[in-house]
Amino acid sequence: MAKRLFVKTYGCQMNVYDSARMADVLAPLGYASAESAEDADMVILNTCHIREKAAEKVFSELGRMRKLQTAKAEAGSRMILAVAGCVAQAEGAEILRRAPFVDIVLGPQTYHRLPEMVAQAARAGGAVLDTEFPPEPKFDFLPESRAEGTSAFLSVQEGCDKFCTFCVVPYTRGAEYSRPAAAVLAEARALASQGVRELTLLGQNVNGWRHDDGWTLGRLIREVAAIDGIERIRYTTSHPRDMDDELIAAHAELPELMPFLHLPVQSGSDRILQAMNRGHDRDTYLRLTEKLKAAQPDLALSSDFITGFPGETDQDFADTMALIREVGFVQTYSFKYSPRPGTPAALMPDQVPEKVKEERLAQVQALLLEQTMAFNQSCVGREMKVLLDRPGRHAGQLVGRSPYMQPVHVKAAAPLIGTVARLRIVKVHPNSLEAVTA
Repeated sequence: MAKRLFVKTYGCQMNVYDSARMADVLAPLGYASAESAEDADMVILNTCHIREKAAEKVFSELGRMRKLQTAKAEAGSRMILAVAGCVAQAEGAEILRRAPFVDIVLGPQTYHRLPEMVAQAARAGGAVLDTEFPPEPKFDFLPESRAEGTSAFLSVQEGCDKFCTFCVVPYTRGAEYSRPAAAVLAEARALASQGVRELTLLGQNVNGWRHDDGWTLGRLIREVAAIDGIERIRYTTSHPRDMDDELIAAHAELPELMPFLHLPVQSGSDRILQAMNRGHDRDTYLRLTEKLKAAQPDLALSSDFITGFPGETDQDFADTMALIREVGFVQTYSFKYSPRPGTPAALMPDQVPEKVKEERLAQVQALLLEQTMAFNQSCVGREMKVLLDRPGRHAGQLVGRSPYMQPVHVKAAAPLIGTVARLRIVKVHPNSLEAVTA
């Protein structure tokens, strides 16, 4: 009988990609996908360290997994339990100290060695800890990606050299690394041959991707767009410092490149941006968004915001609200600042009281929601190309995503699944758009 693998993924799209690749790595060992942890012979918690109290949430989940692991043992079988990702990288020894029943702890750069770790854990019966940054790129040792639908993630860049003072990514993911263009394009072609129509290129600083021959991300996207079968391209997450003219030109010239860009700014205050070590100021960000919209008038922007960063005054917060009003965003992620151990911001003076952070976050989210709903309403009557990728909740209904990442549902025949259909938006719902065939 096949062994069953369950991967629980926390956090970013990079982790979603990593979880799929871990399943690919373990498939030759006979592991097939399980619907739940209760059904699994091996469970991997693929963790994220960005959110508040991330480590404690992992330990809480490990307590639940411990009960399942014990029940398996009492029934005469075994559950291998692994913790992967950024919490594993940052808290590896602490995980084994507090949860000695965990079999494997591995960082984001070592999951290509999972088969060896599984064999070691099964053979020796002790815990395996592998959170090194190996000299060889993990991508060189991964099997071919297996597509599970018409959309897929493709990692092109990892790590970060920016060292924003609030962020743990440089410490958990390591230095910036760009995959070779030939390897990226080979994986893109393989995914296209499996029926993938939409690719999202991933990286912690994806537009920091560089090639030895002088290519930047704009050139890479042109090459991906030329692959037969690839109809839609996205990329995330971008940094304003790496948004160059070639990439902006790609937005103007390539119909395959979706008119939606996630471009985190974090704050609208120059003083706070400097304290965050973002490497850009307010005016630079505003001029960049103007340049992007001039190149692609249909472009819609998404962003990240942190409220209550250490030292943030009422005026700093007002500057953020003003920037949000000036730019206009269609989708965003906003959080109150929470200290991350080991980051410079955690040690800064003038930490903002929790109540103030929460009040400011509520104001930011109310304004951002207002902008999102206004944009959604502006879509009514428009025709859009929507990649229909799955059945809806109701009979005769299909669901997909618009070029702007909005969920769209339409009454349509099942054979349209996997195709890019031209639809007309007719109604806005709280969490989706309703459309009819155009």
